[in-house]
Amino acid sequence: MTWRCQTLVVAVERPRRVEVRPFPSSRRLVTAAMRAGRRKMPMYGLVDVDITTANRLLAGHDPSWSLTAFVVASVARAAAAHPAVHAYRNWRGQLVTHQHVDVGTMVEIATPQGPFALPHLLRDADIREVPDLTAELRRVKRDPSASSSGRWLERAGPAATRIPGVIPAMYAAMARSVAARQHIGTVAVTAVGMFAGGGGFGITPLSLFSLEVIVGGMSQRPRVIDGQVTVRDVLDLTVAIDHNVVDGAPAARFAAEFRDLLESAAVISPSSVALPAQGDQQAGPVSGAWMTRRVRPPGNSVSKKPHSPSM
Repeated sequence: MTWRCQTLVVAVERPRRVEVRPFPSSRRLVTAAMRAGRRKMPMYGLVDVDITTANRLLAGHDPSWSLTAFVVASVARAAAAHPAVHAYRNWRGQLVTHQHVDVGTMVEIATPQGPFALPHLLRDADIREVPDLTAELRRVKRDPSASSSGRWLERAGPAATRIPGVIPAMYAAMARSVAARQHIGTVAVTAVGMFAGGGGFGITPLSLFSLEVIVGGMSQRPRVIDGQVTVRDVLDLTVAIDHNVVDGAPAARFAAEFRDLLESAAVISPSSVALPAQGDQQAGPVSGAWMTRRVRPPGNSVSKKPHSPSM
């Protein structure tokens, strides 16, 4: 006997509606930021990192420390050791390098127009601890007005986005102005992976920053540890660097140190509080330049030099 499967098609009558509403002012800010980075020439690196040790240390606190804060602290220390990767050009075409690392990241907040990724600046992230960064991110999540960008978005954002040319001009100034960089930072970290399960890389164009890290998905995967195959927590990261200001070799050295910091969980391990001896250039497998420092010279140090295009 032959059985045949028959599919019953039922015609459903329903109203076919189309909704038209104003484009949200918050999205105008995002589109303007994307346009501001159109002249950048990004180099992308897709890196999968074993963060099993970091996950254990982060979860060992109550409440647990933030994974985003851990990534921010790690990339900031690596960028401090390799300042060329977050350099940029000013109005005169000079190459500007900051000797401090301010990291901009996104904090999702609720707005009348729906959820919005609020940019927030974590100042001096290269010398701050993970619990301190965690507390600041959660404070902004609870109260967006705790962030200067949150206050601006609430007071002036809707009006500014309605005036033609204001937002593009604002982003053009921020891209080249050294003074403006003190308020927006030179490195960006965006954590898109926390909203999706499983592994996977995120790709985004560069905006105002010469160095951006896109945190992708995390999953458990087999890894060979001391000759044995074990299941580890692996995080997918995308590193984007502006090829206009740095070549591939310095970028690769930065990426290698960034990976070492993440996989060793050095910024949250007990040994991270130790400082290298005066003049000591060798601090184990990871450069001593990232080590936690408690003292910074007064003011934010910025160096400028003529820019010579890479060949």
